[in-house]
Order: sequence, then structure tokens, then C-alpha cells
Amino acid sequence: MSNSKADNTLVVVQLTGGNDFMNTIVPYTNKHYYDARKKVVLSQDQVLPINDDLAINANAAPFKRLYDEGQMAIIQGIGYPNSNRSHFRGMDIWHTAEPNKIGSEGWLAQAVQELDPKGENVLTGVNIGQGLPRAMAKTGVPVTSIGDLEGYGVMNKIEKDQLRDKAIEAFKSIYGQAIGTGPVAEYIGKTGLDVLEGADLLSSVAEQYKSSIEYADNAIAKSLRDVARIHLADLGTRVFYASHGGYDTHANEMPSHPKLVGDLSGAISDFLDDLREHDAGENVTVLVFTEFGRRMRDNGSGTDHGTGGGAFMFGNRIIGGLYSEYPSLDPKEWEHGEDLKHTIDFRGIYGTVLEQWLDVEASPIVKGNFEQITPFKA
Repeated sequence: MSNSKADNTLVVVQLTGGNDFMNTIVPYTNKHYYDARKKVVLSQDQVLPINDDLAINANAAPFKRLYDEGQMAIIQGIGYPNSNRSHFRGMDIWHTAEPNKIGSEGWLAQAVQELDPKGENVLTGVNIGQGLPRAMAKTGVPVTSIGDLEGYGVMNKIEKDQLRDKAIEAFKSIYGQAIGTGPVAEYIGKTGLDVLEGADLLSSVAEQYKSSIEYADNAIAKSLRDVARIHLADLGTRVFYASHGGYDTHANEMPSHPKLVGDLSGAISDFLDDLREHDAGENVTVLVFTEFGRRMRDNGSGTDHGTGGGAFMFGNRIIGGLYSEYPSLDPKEWEHGEDLKHTIDFRGIYGTVLEQWLDVEASPIVKGNFEQITPFKA
């Protein structure tokens, strides 16, 4: 296995809705946590300690295994100044790395353009799911979006055309409201055909794949299995994108959040095992992010939009452990009297993966120089 950055592949997983970081990486010995959280709280017998202060939600046991193996980096307190707590604008900021104005170019699309400047491979960037996330969108940069590998392989021409029309409609509805119609129409004109060409190239991938790993029957596991299949087909993909929805836990968080982190952690651990079984894990890093954390205090049934969340990185070449600092839980330190403060800027984490993993200059993409971490083995 070569270790040149030219082979390195980044898999980005978006947790849509704002993951409750405090109930994922739990400050299980901190009195402020138990004072602030009355109902949406994990007791000490519901967590798996990693040190005297922090523990992993026991529902995410596969994360504990990966952490113990040194394959999981926990990035604490990720955010940006004056965090925006609207889902739409919050995601927008993470997708474009532009907190102060409406950005029209996705950070990963810009990376794809640097990795494949002439746009020769429509599979350099691949999104698993419907439409195209803004992070992967930039005029003139081909990115392939595929909803379901199995299904696509058996479609006829008419069905494929309908699928493309549907993808374009989804695209319009996402972007129209964000960046007006001009660039959208131009973008769709250029990308609709790319999407089809890329999907056609992927139509036989499902049949070629064999693995002893049995992924669970849930959305994120299926998406990461598709990432594994495409990666193992060796089609030159360098950036993958997948999403896991349901994290907007204003109500009924205690039944829903444990299942989410269970599904997520199982899917990531199966994905890494799958790559390892095929001797294909050396050059893959997974970055997991969400648009914001949740508030310190619960609302009796769930948690409301907050700041100061967390991100995660996984892989064979990750130096596992804790990065940045867990935000202070002392009420005197809360932002706006109700929130965790951020302790590291997300643009520095983007910079870390862009420069140290993909060998792409970060400052033009993240619009400046931000503190990076050093999570990769030499």
C-alpha cells in the first residue's frame, strides 16, 4: 500500500440537525452536566469511560472500540464565532466555510477542483444520497450523486432520465432559495449530464463487491457500504460525502438519540473493518461533523439548538485521542448564558484535512489561516 497523499481519500459524514455532543461524549463526572440536564441525561452506568472526565455514550459502543484501538479522534468544542443556530444558515456556513456572507462555492467542491483541475474524472467527488450537498457544489466542478447503487444498476433509460430530472428538481429547491436562480440554472445545465455519466460508471460496482462484513439495515450503514464498494472498485474517487439525518432532537431525545449514535457508530466501525478486510484502509480518513451542538439545559423532552459541538475523525492513520478542549460546563462560562463556547474553529479542522491529508492548500478555501490539529501518523 502506498502512503502518498495522491491516494488519500476523505469520507465526510454529515449529521443533519445538530448532534447533542454532550450526550455523545459525556462529561459523566461533572456536576454542571447533571445540574443542567434533568431528563435528557446519561447516568454513569449508561456510559463507557475513556478517562476520569469523559465517556462515550454506551449506545455507541463501537466508538469505544475504535477509540481504544487508536482509530478515533474526538475534536472537542468545534464551532466558530457568533454561531448561527438556524439549520439552513448553520449548514450553509459549514458547507461553504463562509460564516460572514452567503457563500456559493462548497469547500469540498473546491478541493475536488484542486485534485482534478481539468474535471477529467466525474467520480473524483461522489455524494451518496439525493440531490447534491452544497459542500460538493461549485459551477464547473463535476460531482456524481448516487442514491442507491443496487437500484441504479437495474434501471432502464427512461427510469434513469426520470431519476436525473428528480435530482435536478431536488437541486433547484435546495439552491434556489440560497443563491438565487442564475448560477443554479447554469450549474444544473453543466452537472445534470455529469451526474448521469458518473452514475453509469457506477452501475456495475455493486455486483463486483464481496465482503464478509454484514452492515446493519439502516440508512447510514447502507450509505457507508456504498462508499466502501465504490472505493474498492478503484475508480479514482478522492472525496465521498454521506449524510445521516434525525439529529434535531427538540423532543423525545432519549429514545431517538441513542439509536442514532448506535447506528452511526456501528456503520463507521463496519466500514473501517470492511476496508481493512480488503487491505484498503490505509488511505481513508472519515470526518464526521454536524452544524451545531445543543444547549446546556434540556427542555424536559429534548434539547434546543446550541453551539460548541464536536466532530470526529476515524481511520488507520489517525492518531486517536482528544483534540482541542472540552468547553467549560461552568454556568459562569456559558455563551449567551445557555451554551457551550467553541474552543476550536471548524475552518482549522477543514484546513487540517485539506493540507495534511489531501495536500490541497487550505487558505483560499477556508478564507484565512486557522489553528490546525495534527491527527495523522507520518
